[in-house]
Amino acid sequence: MIKNVIGLSIFLILGITQVIAQKENSTQLPDISSFHQDLFVPEITEGKPEAGKRVRQTLGSYQNTDVYHLVYLPTNYKEGENYPVIIEYPGNGPYTSSSGDVSTGQVDGCNLGYGLSEGKDFIWVSMPFISGDGNENQKWWWGDIEATKKYCVDAVKEVCTKFGGDASNVILTGFSRGAIAVNYIGLHDDEISNLWKAFIVNSHYDGLKTWDYPNSEKTYALARLKRLKGRPQFICSEGNGKAESEKYLAQSGIHGDFTFMDIPVRNHTNTWPLYDIKERENIRKWLSRIIVKN
Repeated sequence: MIKNVIGLSIFLILGITQVIAQKENSTQLPDISSFHQDLFVPEITEGKPEAGKRVRQTLGSYQNTDVYHLVYLPTNYKEGENYPVIIEYPGNGPYTSSSGDVSTGQVDGCNLGYGLSEGKDFIWVSMPFISGDGNENQKWWWGDIEATKKYCVDAVKEVCTKFGGDASNVILTGFSRGAIAVNYIGLHDDEISNLWKAFIVNSHYDGLKTWDYPNSEKTYALARLKRLKGRPQFICSEGNGKAESEKYLAQSGIHGDFTFMDIPVRNHTNTWPLYDIKERENIRKWLSRIIVKN
């Protein structure tokens, strides 16, 4: 009995020590603001998409609603030419972290695509989740999953048809909720899964924990992950977050082309590619290699 109590006490002490160490490590990491920001996402405008502009758009079937996505054409855009496409999903909102990081839950808050591309060479689309009533963008979790999936499929087709998006080079990315959406929505079924050349997952990963929405459990997540079929995923997270995803995927039984990276800041934010840090250069090199692959 005494041995059991001692053993339990040691276990609890070790656990508490580990939590404290993790918190101390997190607070020791620099704030993103200590780095030099050299990119600034363009303001949102109305009208026809043009080179260097980020324009609000709505699919024809949603014209009488408040649903919208954002289309950015690169600064070197020329009509008649083809460009790889970055599709980006936003995080949950409204959200503010202890470090002052903000997520509105709206497509307006997407930043990854601009930072990854530096505003050139890629078409960048900020993609919405559709509310349950189909009348607005969903700011917290998924809304209508089937409608969200269909909106994405149709928007990708429109961007490729109207603006020269290269259907063989479409990259799916997202932050926080959007990171989970990379698999949860992006690998929802064969129709949408077949759109993607590769994936970038920033903070969180589908199946890593159980959330309060349908089919978040590991069993369902692994079923979705099977649709990956060896395509590349770049998985990154602030602090020391990559270890969890590495362990999860190593134990999943699913083999893939996975690349992992820690982002050395304490912030839960998708703004990090707007800053001059080596991790941005690393992910850009990865993206360049993916795009040129046959």
